[in-house]
Amino acid sequence: MRISLPSSLVLVLAAALAACDGGAKTDATPGAAGTAGSTTTAVDIGDTIAQVNGVRVGSKEFEEAAARKTPESGDVLSPAERQAVLDQLVEEKLLYKAALDRGLDRDPKVQKVMVNTLLREVVYANVRNSDFSDELLQAYYEANKDEFVVPEKVQIRRILIKVKEDRTDEAAKAEADRIRAEVVKNPDSFKDLAAQFSEDPYRRRGGDVGFIAATGKPGLDAEVVAKAFTLNVGDVSEVFKSADGYNIVMVANKRERVERTFQQMKGSVLRKVKNDKLKELYDGYVAELKASAKIDIDTARVDAIEISPAKRPMTPGLTPEAGLNLDVEGPGALHGGEGDEH
Repeated sequence: MRISLPSSLVLVLAAALAACDGGAKTDATPGAAGTAGSTTTAVDIGDTIAQVNGVRVGSKEFEEAAARKTPESGDVLSPAERQAVLDQLVEEKLLYKAALDRGLDRDPKVQKVMVNTLLREVVYANVRNSDFSDELLQAYYEANKDEFVVPEKVQIRRILIKVKEDRTDEAAKAEADRIRAEVVKNPDSFKDLAAQFSEDPYRRRGGDVGFIAATGKPGLDAEVVAKAFTLNVGDVSEVFKSADGYNIVMVANKRERVERTFQQMKGSVLRKVKNDKLKELYDGYVAELKASAKIDIDTARVDAIEISPAKRPMTPGLTPEAGLNLDVEGPGALHGGEGDEH
């Protein structure tokens, strides 16, 4: 039986997994970089001051927890307050051990948090913004200027009429021609006509696809984008056919290509160069782990698994639920998706 964990429990369990070593003394220091074959943990919890079902409570844990508690009177914690801190730590270890006994450390979301914690502590800990000089950033910018250009974009409005089982190709074309005639007669009616007749995900937005670069947008026919870039602002295309059906396209606005200076883009350059460095460290660390690991894959069983592809979201801007995303830093964390601009 697979247990679904609330995100709060995922974080608590993962934090406990990162802080506890199940009884083995560690001499590692927080943030110390390890090697692929290292047996030390990334967190030093200090001397053992208690054990709960074999799980250590460390002196450093106690010190940190006590430092967060404000004395009710005076400058130091009373014996009762110190005991309350220890009791809280004991309760956390009890819950942590109970979670382990239920196998919750095998939950993919918990493992993802553990992986991210490992990468921060072992791989990324020593990478700082100050490591990248202005000269290095300037050189990267000069060699990769196209990455920092805001491309020309057009704001596309679209009406799509599909060919269906109960609508022939000829009938779909005729319906698109009829709607286009109404748009030409009154361009301001495009939004209402799209909301009434269009058969694509942008119907709810009155056919507004957003500002799109010539490189296109996932899920949008390339023919639609190409046609839009041949139009001037306010122009309405002829009816044309794409893979999805018959289209009517209007360009509502345009944004010109913008080239920005190094000073304007310095922050973006730093993020890109830093992310490249993190990716390099990640690849190297994983390569070390693989070199000393024994990995057996049952290819036949993998191939036998039937997978249902994720469905394309019907509402623009929404993506299928992909689970709890707890990436904090690392390869991929700096590559956020670009939303529609309006």
